Amino acid sequence: MPKSENQKLKMLYIVKILEEKTDSEHGITLSQLLKELDAYGISAERKSLYSDIESLKQFGYDIVGEKCYRNYYYKLVSRDFELAELKLLVDSVQSSKFITAKKSRELIKKLESLASGYEASKLSRQVVVTDRVKAANESILYNVDLIYTAINENSTIRFQYFQWNVKKKMELRHDGKFYSVSPWLLTWDDENYYMIAYDEEAGQMKHYRVDKMLHIGIENRDRVGRELYEKLDMACYTKQRFGMFGGELVNVRIKFKNTLAGVVIDRFGTDPIFVREDEEHFVINVDVAVSDQFLGWIMSLGDGAVIEGPTEVVDRMKHMISGLERIYSLPDSSKTDN
Repeated sequence: MPKSENQKLKMLYIVKILEEKTDSEHGITLSQLLKELDAYGISAERKSLYSDIESLKQFGYDIVGEKCYRNYYYKLVSRDFELAELKLLVDSVQSSKFITAKKSRELIKKLESLASGYEASKLSRQVVVTDRVKAANESILYNVDLIYTAINENSTIRFQYFQWNVKKKMELRHDGKFYSVSPWLLTWDDENYYMIAYDEEAGQMKHYRVDKMLHIGIENRDRVGRELYEKLDMACYTKQRFGMFGGELVNVRIKFKNTLAGVVIDRFGTDPIFVREDEEHFVINVDVAVSDQFLGWIMSLGDGAVIEGPTEVVDRMKHMISGLERIYSLPDSSKTDN
């Protein structure tokens, strides 16, 4: 292709070169810029580059020229994303369990393209995706997009839901029956994406792990359950459910050691009132979906947390503890003397 045919693209290539070869710490001379343009099959004169760079600056590109020793360097000093912001996004992508390892690498590669070559190398050095626990459902991002589309179009959706079996295989729940629900919200909790939807058959709001949804389709039916959704306080909803596991919502009284104040705030926020019990303890009353996951969280705090009421929750904790004691207790015959 003759070089003259590429002349109309010169300004675009100048931007491309500045984005890839320069940043706030690295510049490029006009001689180097001419060589880079020549590699793309574009011939240019030094005088025309002055005019082109000035036009780009007037358009809004933050191009700065500065003299260093005998040379004059041009660089694109600001971008849509700062390096620290890109690092934050890369960290979020690679640590997200709901994004597969393959999709994580693809997204990180795209994020690197938003930085200069020098900055992209810094992003590459911090990428560690291999061996992290990741979702296996490659279609999750498309699931998210389709759910948002259904929400915007006020439509119900249908999908199949799976669980993992002991053979590490996907196993469809309800014998492969399609779920039909009204999606209202997507939320990210405990490193997983969840869809909050109204189940008309059950007459209640439910949540579903998006990475466990298969064969999603939009139905030609308007959503229902708006009144129940509008009454839903999502901040409370996620605080009340440990690991997004359901359970009967109960107002529970819990006593904590003072040293666990930060743990309690991390879990429930600052809304619960801390009532002083004694010099070393405080008590809170909080609405919780009582599940094995909630009881397990209490047990993980050792003697620093004690459920004081109501009686049925205390009894459930005792039952769980006695069950674990039976599992871990060894018969006398198995004990040996040293």
